[in-house]
Amino acid sequence: MADSRHSLLQQFAASDWSGFLKGVEKEGLRVDANGFIAQTPHPEALGSALTHGRITTDYSEALLEFITPVFQDIKRPLAFLHDLHRFTYQNLDQELLWVNSMPCLMGDELSIPIADYGSSNVGKMKHYYRHGLWHRYGRYMQTIAGIHYNVSIPDTFWSVYHQLENSGEELQDFISGQYFGLIRNFLRNVGLVVYLYGASPAVCGSFLRGREHQLETFQQHTCYMPYGTSLRMSDLGYHNDAQAGLKVSYNSLDEYVSSLQHAIRTPYPPYEKLGVKSHGQYQQLNTNILQIENEFYSSIRPKRVTQSGERPTCALADRGVEYIELRCVDLDPFSPLGITDSQIRFLDVFALYCLLEDSPALTEQEQQCNIENLQSIVTQGRDPQLRLTSKCTQAPFRQWAQEHLQKMLQVAQLFDQAHGHSAHSGVVKAQMQKLAQPELTPSAQVMTTLFEQQQPFFEFAMNRAQDTANYFKNQPLSSAEAAAFTKEARRSIEAQRRIEAEDDITFEQYLDNFFAQDACN
Repeated sequence: MADSRHSLLQQFAASDWSGFLKGVEKEGLRVDANGFIAQTPHPEALGSALTHGRITTDYSEALLEFITPVFQDIKRPLAFLHDLHRFTYQNLDQELLWVNSMPCLMGDELSIPIADYGSSNVGKMKHYYRHGLWHRYGRYMQTIAGIHYNVSIPDTFWSVYHQLENSGEELQDFISGQYFGLIRNFLRNVGLVVYLYGASPAVCGSFLRGREHQLETFQQHTCYMPYGTSLRMSDLGYHNDAQAGLKVSYNSLDEYVSSLQHAIRTPYPPYEKLGVKSHGQYQQLNTNILQIENEFYSSIRPKRVTQSGERPTCALADRGVEYIELRCVDLDPFSPLGITDSQIRFLDVFALYCLLEDSPALTEQEQQCNIENLQSIVTQGRDPQLRLTSKCTQAPFRQWAQEHLQKMLQVAQLFDQAHGHSAHSGVVKAQMQKLAQPELTPSAQVMTTLFEQQQPFFEFAMNRAQDTANYFKNQPLSSAEAAAFTKEARRSIEAQRRIEAEDDITFEQYLDNFFAQDACN
C-alpha cells in the first residue's frame, strides 16, 4: 500500500474499522452410513428447504446449506453455525455430513437427487432451474461444496472514506464503485486465498467417471494433483463453453448489470436445441445463456438483499451494492465447522486490502490473465518452482504472494488497532509461513495424511466425517435450544403450506411474470 494511502487511513477513528458485518454460508452433503450420497428426502425435522432462513438445500436434495445471520463479532456467526450443526446432527438418524469440498462415493448421475421445494410456483421454479443446471453442466459438479463468506463494510467507514477521497458522487454510487474496485482486485489476487486455504487436492475416482482428466492416481481409486491446492476451483468444478464465452464486466455497476442481463436475455443455440420442455416436462427455465443471474459462476459476487420476487440485477441497479459474497473458500476438513475464526480474520483483511489498493479497470486480456494465474495456482500452487507466466504477470509465485502479504500486514495492523489486539497481524504472519513451508497448507496436510497413512481419499474423508459427527453429537443442544430450532422448523413448514395454498396463477404465468422483469424499472 502506498505510504500516502496509509497516512490517509490513519485519519479514521478506531470505531470506523470495527463494524464489519459478516455471515457464513456452508454447504455439506448428507451421506449414508456407507459414504454414498443420501437418497432420503430433506429431513422434515429440519424444516422446509423453501422457507427456512437458516437451513436449506443447494443443488441436490442431499446438499445441505447452513446460513448464519450477519454479526459484527467474528465469534458469533461461528457460534451460530456450531448450533446449526448440533441441531442437524440430532436429526440425521444414521447419516453423516461430508466435510470435504469434493464429494463422497458417486453412483451414476441419476443417483444424485435434485432438490425438491414443493408444489408452489416459486418451489417449482427452484426445482426446474436445477433441472436446467443438470442438462447444462451435469449433476456431478453440482455436488461440490464450499464456504461462502459474506462481508459488508460499515456505513461509518464509508462516510469517512467518502469525505477523505473528496468524492463528488452520491454516497451509494461511491460505495458501489468502491465495491467494484474491491472485486477487480479480488479477481487479480484470489489465487493467494486458494493457495493458503485450498483443501481439495484429491477426489474419489467415482467423481471422474467417464471424464478425461490429467490427475495422478493413488491407491487405485484416488485421483489427485501432486502440487494442487483446490480441485473445487479447477476446470473439474463449474465450467462449460457457454459461460467460458461470457464477457461479464466488473468495471462498474452499470456494466456488470448490463452484461449479466444480456446473458439472461440471449439465446444459446445448444440450449435452444435442448428445448424448454420434453414430453411436457421442464428441462430448463429458458434457452438463454443463463437461466437466471445465479447461474453465473464467479469466485466473488456483488450483492443486495432482494425484495420478494425481485431479480438480483434489478436490486443492484435500483439500490446499489450492499455487501460482497466471497465464493472461493474450500471446506476445511480439519475444522468441525469447515472454517475457523483465523480464516475469517484473514478474509476480512484480504477484502479491505483489495478495496484500498489502486484498482484500474479490467481489460479482457487482464481477465484472461487472472484466469490463467488462478489455474496455475490451483493445479501447481505448492510447486516451489512455480512461476506465474500470463501476459500480465511474470514472477515467481512465492515472490508475488509475499509482496501482497507484506502490504496486507499494514491493513491487519489497522484492524488490530481498532480491536485492541494483534490477532489480524498474527494471522497474516502465519500465512507467510505457508509460503516458506508449503507443507503447512491444508492441501498439503490432506495429501500428507493420505500418503503417510496409505489411505484412499474416500477413507480419509469418511473418517473425518465420522469424527466430526461424534464431535457435535457429544455436544447436544439444551432442551430450550432444541425447542427454538424445532419451532423455527415447524414455522417454515407452515409457511411453505401457506405459499402453496395461496398460488392463484399457473406456473407458466408465474414464469412469464418473473422474466418480464428483464428490463429493470
